[in-house]
Amino acid sequence: MAGRPGYVTVPILSVLASIGYVYYTAVFLAIPAWLGLATAAGVANAVAFTALAAACVATYAVAVSRDPGRVPSAFLPDVEDAESPIHEIKRKGGDLRYCQKCSHYKPPRAHHCRVCKRCVLRMDHHCIWINNCVGHENYKIFLVFVLYAVIASLYSLVLVIGGAVHSLPKNEQLGSDSSRTSIYHEGVRAMWLAEKAGNLYHHPYDLGVYENLVSVLGPNVLCWLCPISRSTGNGIRFRTSYDIPLSTPPI
Repeated sequence: MAGRPGYVTVPILSVLASIGYVYYTAVFLAIPAWLGLATAAGVANAVAFTALAAACVATYAVAVSRDPGRVPSAFLPDVEDAESPIHEIKRKGGDLRYCQKCSHYKPPRAHHCRVCKRCVLRMDHHCIWINNCVGHENYKIFLVFVLYAVIASLYSLVLVIGGAVHSLPKNEQLGSDSSRTSIYHEGVRAMWLAEKAGNLYHHPYDLGVYENLVSVLGPNVLCWLCPISRSTGNGIRFRTSYDIPLSTPPI
């Protein structure tokens, strides 16, 4: 059950409890059974997993507490602005997107969150596990947390399997012994219109795998997993497949 943004909820406590359980199992059960905490290899793995778990907790805390991005109060869309190649319109009527609840225009990729009760820049979704929206300002830190969590899960799996396999013979022995402006329709309708016209739909914000990662994690590959670097851009204007230079022309 989702709570009010900014509050500690049951899902958040569940995530923290899961991290603690995995950490205890890996460091105090699996490593001693496999390598032993008194050995150099055991200490090295314990330190490495502790650092990884700390990174998970740190990035998770930032993803929970960081504001996902607010629409500037003075924002007004300018359809003649050459630096904005995309202007999104409503599915019905073709007007520029306007939020009736927040009483302001929506920048590209901004959406109103019913849980947070406001519009969020580059809103991806509202995540109950962080009791927060995933938006422009915390998109990178959320993705970095997920990457750290996946790495920690795989690492702990290796340690647990290693500990179980290493202790199995002992257990058996003990047993035996004892630049152009385009109008872009939102999401599903844009795809439907393209298919209706017999065209292959190409999402204007899809820049390819590498460029999509760069747009979230930043241009410096060495800083991709660094949790202290902030998101790129201002959350209002984004690169599109219409920008120059293009690696491949949009279909």
